[in-house]
Amino acid sequence: MKIRFLTISAFFLFAFSAKAQAPKYSNEFLKIGVGARALGMSNAFVASANDVTAGYWNPAGLSRLENDFQFSLMHSEYFAGIAAYDYGAFATRLDSQSSFGVSFIRFGVDDIPNTTQLIDAEGNINFDRVTTFSAADYAGLITYARKTEIEGLSYGANVKIIHRNVGDFADAWGFGFDVGMQYEKGKWMFAAVGRDVTTTFNAWSSNLDQETQEVFLRTGNEIPENSVELTLPELVLGINRSFVFSDRIGMRAELNLKNTFDGRRNVLLNSDPISIDPSFGIEATYDELIYLRGGVGNVQVTNDIDGNRLTTFQPNFGLGIQLPYVSIDYALTDIGDQSVALYSNVFSVRIDIDRKP
Repeated sequence: MKIRFLTISAFFLFAFSAKAQAPKYSNEFLKIGVGARALGMSNAFVASANDVTAGYWNPAGLSRLENDFQFSLMHSEYFAGIAAYDYGAFATRLDSQSSFGVSFIRFGVDDIPNTTQLIDAEGNINFDRVTTFSAADYAGLITYARKTEIEGLSYGANVKIIHRNVGDFADAWGFGFDVGMQYEKGKWMFAAVGRDVTTTFNAWSSNLDQETQEVFLRTGNEIPENSVELTLPELVLGINRSFVFSDRIGMRAELNLKNTFDGRRNVLLNSDPISIDPSFGIEATYDELIYLRGGVGNVQVTNDIDGNRLTTFQPNFGLGIQLPYVSIDYALTDIGDQSVALYSNVFSVRIDIDRKP
């Protein structure tokens, strides 16, 4: 109990001590989510996570892996195809008590025109001098999970290695940790995930050559400087309940509470310094073959131009089919702006492999 108290105290110490020097939003590409199953449930998934995607959602869930090996792939596009989001993962059971996994994420915008050299030294416009570059964020996660001697209780952790680059102009390397636990009691599952528990650091370095710096100065732009970007800890709590209606029909419902410690945010439950962002998802199944999913999350509370209180939310829907050794999932996700209904179609596939008897 003493060790547990010290761990929780350290978590909050990191969160509050870093608050004054960190931005509210950092490494946001890691907040999008992975797997169409979870996205269809509006990311209310930290207690439900029990497959290869648990390496991202809750490291402890990897201990509930049902196959010897699992692979997962996902691709989605955002903002009318301008940005691409890709995910791939592998997980395996080390023994009856522990599992190991590796995940990879890329979020990027490619083929961005570089017009810094459009005008030559003599003032002539030359389109042959226009090149392209990519602005991309990468993350690699290495996960370990294990069941404890307490029935139903498991824990896990992952190491995050982050690389971000903006063409040849600037790049950053980052490093962080996530920890998680799950406790199953009958039809209930309780979960907690501490993300970026020691604060994740991104060290940015500028790579502008002399010619590009001169272009920036002539056009009134600031020269980027080397800096360190911090991602503050957050705590996600989840509770899941399973329901059985018949031999073939069942359902599970999950509520997640994402707690941030960087001051007041425009979420449903906000205060200073702690704000709470709830999300809720359900997954109904027929014969564990066909799945129907839905959820609500990303509830934002703001004021319109007249000062009136305005509440928006993000509805998501999903479908899934479980075939022998293959799962195919689809999600229709709204990025949160209901006025223009910007939806994205997300597909993911999971492959299960077992050793021969």
